[in-house]
Amino acid sequence: MLALDSLFWSELRHAYGGATDIPALLRQLSSFPSESSYQDEPWLTLWSSLCHQGDVYSASFASVPHIVSALTADPLRASMSYFLLPASIEVARESKGIVVPTSLSSAYHMAIAQLPSLAGAAAHQSWNESICTSALAATAVATGNHKIARLLLETDHSDIQDVLDWLQSR
Repeated sequence: MLALDSLFWSELRHAYGGATDIPALLRQLSSFPSESSYQDEPWLTLWSSLCHQGDVYSASFASVPHIVSALTADPLRASMSYFLLPASIEVARESKGIVVPTSLSSAYHMAIAQLPSLAGAAAHQSWNESICTSALAATAVATGNHKIARLLLETDHSDIQDVLDWLQSR
C-alpha cells in the first residue's frame, strides 16, 4: 500500500485536483469513533473527493487499502463508511471499466478481497440497516458480484418493501 508520507500522493488525483490532502484525512481514520456518520469529517471530504457523483480517481484506489487497514485494526468499531466507500469505489470502477493503475493495483485488490472477512469480524446484533447493507455490498464486490452490490447500494431502505412486493408479484 502506498505510504501516507509518499511523495507519489502529489501525482494522484481526486475530484478536486491533486491528492496531497488525502493522507491527512486517512490518518484520522485510525482513531475515528464508530458512531461516525458519512457526513462527519474526515468521511465527508473522503467521500466527496474519492467517489464524487459516481466518478473515481487514482487517489480513490490508493485510499482503499488505508480505509481497509484502519478497519482491520479494530473491526468492531466499523461504521457504514468503512464498507460503503470501498464498495462504492469498486462498483464505480467496474461499471465504468476503469483499470486501476499498475502501481496501485495489487494493494487495492488485496484490500477489496479482505472486506468479507472484515464484515464477518465486525458483525454484531446492533447493526442497523445501513451498515448491514454496506457490509453486504462490500462482500458482493469482493466476490465479483458487482450487480448485486449495485442493487444494494442503489436501493433506498424505504423501497425495500416495494422491491419485495414486486418480486412476490412476478
